[in-house]
Amino acid sequence: MDMVQTEKLVFEYEKRDEEGNVIGMSRAIDEVDIDVKEGQFIAILGHNGSGKSTLAKHINAILVPTEGTMWVNGRNTSDPEELWNVRQSAGMVFQNPDNQIIGTVVEEDVGFGPENLGVPTDEIWQRVEDSLRSVGMIEYRHHSPNKLSGGQKQRVAIAGVVAMEPKCIVLDEPTAMLDPLGRKEVLKTVQKLREQKKVTVILITHYMEEVVDADKIYVMDHGHVVMEGTPREIFSRVDELKSYRLDVPQATLLADELKKRGLKIPDGILKREELVEVLCQLN
Repeated sequence: MDMVQTEKLVFEYEKRDEEGNVIGMSRAIDEVDIDVKEGQFIAILGHNGSGKSTLAKHINAILVPTEGTMWVNGRNTSDPEELWNVRQSAGMVFQNPDNQIIGTVVEEDVGFGPENLGVPTDEIWQRVEDSLRSVGMIEYRHHSPNKLSGGQKQRVAIAGVVAMEPKCIVLDEPTAMLDPLGRKEVLKTVQKLREQKKVTVILITHYMEEVVDADKIYVMDHGHVVMEGTPREIFSRVDELKSYRLDVPQATLLADELKKRGLKIPDGILKREELVEVLCQLN
C-alpha cells in the first residue's frame, strides 16, 4: 500500500519587492512524482533551496499543491475535509526541537498531541510512557525540556509525534543542529521506532551517512527529482552527486578515489566496514 504518493506535484509562491508588491511567481517544486510504500525508510536529499523541505511540508498538509496531487495514506491533502485524517496519518519532526516543544514538563509535552486528538486520559498516559520508553527518555519524564541537551530535546519531540501514533513520521533535517553524538542518538531512535512500530519514515537531510540504510533515496535540485534509487545505486554516481553540490559518505568517496587510481573496487561502497573488507581481499 502507498503511504505517500505525488503526481506532478507543483508548488509556487509569490515573489515580492521591498514594498510588498507581488513581482512574480517562483516554483519551489516542479512536477515531482514520488512513491513511498508503507513501512519504508525513504531519504530525500538536496542542497539548500532544492525544495526538499517544501515537499516535506506537503506531506503533513502544512502546504497544499498549487498544481498536481499529494496523497497521504490514500487521502488527498488538498481536500479540506481530509485535513484531520492526513495529520493523524503523518507526523512532523522539525529541525529545531525548541519550535516543537511547548510543555514545561517532558511528559506533559509528549501528552499534548494525543490530548488534542481526543484520546481518553488513561490512554494518553499509557502512550506517553510507551513513547518515552521507545526513545530512551522515560527517566526524564518529570524534567523540564529546557534542561535537556539538543539530542535529548529532539528525542522528546519525536516521542511527542510517536504518542499520536501516526503511520508515517516525516523528519525535516532533525539532526542539523546537533553534534555527532546527538545525531547518532536521534537516528538510532528513529530506526528502533521503525522496527518496533512499523512506521513509515521519511528523512530529509544533507548528511549522507544518515541515509545509507534507506530503502530508497530521492535527490532534489531546483524543485525537481533528479536522481532516485537505492543508496548503493545513488552513491555509485559520485561525480553526478557532486554536480548537485552534495557530498557522499566518506567511505564512498575514498573508495571512488582508490578506484580512479586503478584499484579493483566495486561501485557503491557505503560503509567503512565494507571498504575494509574489499581492501583486505585485494591481492
